[in-house]
Amino acid sequence: MSTQQSLPIRKRITFRILLTTVIGLIFTLMAIAYTLLLSWQLEGGAAAINEAGSLRMRSFRLALVLEHAMDSKTVENELEQFNNTLFDLRNGDAKRPLFLPASGDIMQQMNLVQTSWQDRMQKDARAALLETDAARRVEAVARYRQALPPFVNDINQLVSMVEVELSGKTTWLRLCQTTLIFMSLAASVAMLYLLYLWIIGPVTRMRTGIARMSEDDLSVRLPVETEDEFGVLAIAFNKMADHVQSAQRTLEQRVLDKTKKLQAQNHEVSTLYELAAFLAGPHAIDELCRGFLRRIMQRIQADGGTVRILDNQRDNMHITVHEGISEKMIEEEHCIKTDDCLCGAAIHQGVILVRDFRHLNPQKRYRCQEEGFVSIAVFQIIARQQVIGSFSLHFMQERSISGEERRLLETLGQNLGIAIENQRLIAREKEFAVSQERNLLAQGLHDSIAQGLNFLNLQVQMLEDSLKRNDTQEIADVVPLLRAGVEESYEDVRELLLNFRTRLQDSNLESEMRNVLTKFERQTGVRGRIEILGSGAPLAPEQQLQVLFILQEALSNIRKHAQASEVKVHVHNERDFELIVADNGKGFSMEEVRKKSDAHVGLRIMQERAQRLSAQFDIVSQPGAGTTISLHLRREERLVA
Repeated sequence: MSTQQSLPIRKRITFRILLTTVIGLIFTLMAIAYTLLLSWQLEGGAAAINEAGSLRMRSFRLALVLEHAMDSKTVENELEQFNNTLFDLRNGDAKRPLFLPASGDIMQQMNLVQTSWQDRMQKDARAALLETDAARRVEAVARYRQALPPFVNDINQLVSMVEVELSGKTTWLRLCQTTLIFMSLAASVAMLYLLYLWIIGPVTRMRTGIARMSEDDLSVRLPVETEDEFGVLAIAFNKMADHVQSAQRTLEQRVLDKTKKLQAQNHEVSTLYELAAFLAGPHAIDELCRGFLRRIMQRIQADGGTVRILDNQRDNMHITVHEGISEKMIEEEHCIKTDDCLCGAAIHQGVILVRDFRHLNPQKRYRCQEEGFVSIAVFQIIARQQVIGSFSLHFMQERSISGEERRLLETLGQNLGIAIENQRLIAREKEFAVSQERNLLAQGLHDSIAQGLNFLNLQVQMLEDSLKRNDTQEIADVVPLLRAGVEESYEDVRELLLNFRTRLQDSNLESEMRNVLTKFERQTGVRGRIEILGSGAPLAPEQQLQVLFILQEALSNIRKHAQASEVKVHVHNERDFELIVADNGKGFSMEEVRKKSDAHVGLRIMQERAQRLSAQFDIVSQPGAGTTISLHLRREERLVA
């Protein structure tokens, strides 16, 4: 909840400032209004003085008019103007403004002037105006003249009283203006003081407190002197200072805890890195397990340990390596069922942790306890989501495995399982490669040496039969055939040995292909040409070797069957790789080859090698038109050299 919502409105600084401003504004407006009222009254009184003064002038002027016997219209006009002026003085005129001060003495004097005019002066003036007799008219004018001085004296008395009244109001006006000035000064000073008291002072104290705190003075506290927003801020500041001071007190311990935790994590990461680097090396399975167990025992400070591999077919556990375990126990448990001990039970149950064997069932026998171990921890070895074994850690003292250590050991168990499975896969791959090479060797022997030996066997039988019959002519005919068969078998053996001994030097496929073609020319006398185009990356060594074998097999078939005089080899290496071998020999019918596929071992060997490359292999041949073989390795199947 915010400060504005939690504080009552009467305690808020904004309310105080607004209230003070409104009160000051009210007093200021009242003073200004009063001064305006006084100014208005002074203005109206001044006009009244002027009008009263004009009554004196009109009184004398009316006397002159009556004495000179002017026409009645002029007299009536003077009388009317006098009455109007007297009426304005009596009733006032707000438009001008014009009014007499509302004091009792002035109004009484005004009544006296008005009564004297109406009861005496106006009657004498009208009598002089209306009299036709000259003597009476003169007498009326004389009476008017006789009453004029007292009447004018009353008017003067009225003017004097108004002037005295206006003089007092002028004094009040000046006093109000002076008071207004002092009120403005006092209000400004009061507002500045209140602003300092309400805002500037608390802000200064808070800034001082923040400055002291920034200088690591965590003992600073602000006084809570008000219940307004700054009071709430002071309370919040003090709470924050308490929290910071408390946090500072425990910061060193927390830093130490964090440092220990980071050290443990770094140790864990280093252990993972070291073991991962070790498990990634080319080690035998027993070497992997032994190195793994020694490093884990050193990391966990275990006194003994074993690594057992699961035999799924017999449901047995075999101890592969062990450390710190007596030979007697190894002899007894080198091969056990998975249900016979804790190490085997971990295969089905997962992680098994025993902090103290003395707390387990005393009726059940535990070989680890008999060896003197108090605690044991057993973890699974997992590969491809399947358990392939377990490893155990034995402790002479009571030992508990923390959550971090448990996660680390579980992860390492998975890494060991992957490493073991990789070694098994590498062994199977080597076995498969050897099997394939043996198959190709058997096919080559069957295609060349076996058939040659079969031919020699027939010729030897014919020679024996000729010797029995003592047929020298037939013997003479058989002996050259035997010599030719032996020489051909010898050449086949040399060619097979050459093929199986072929290795790439510095992964230079181009030079090796040129060497193979040169040897072919030297042995057969057939002219050969090779053309290598393209600027693509070199093939991987294993792919280069298979391409070279296919070229050798193709040249061997040309030597044996094509009866060609020229061979062309074309290589185009871009993103795709292409090999074309063409001869101008006698060729053959593709239909016959398909019907007698078992008899053409050489072609089948080339096809199988192309399949190992995942390449496309094609043969085009016609009787009398030569033969062309092509190997096309697409970019998706190329391996990085």
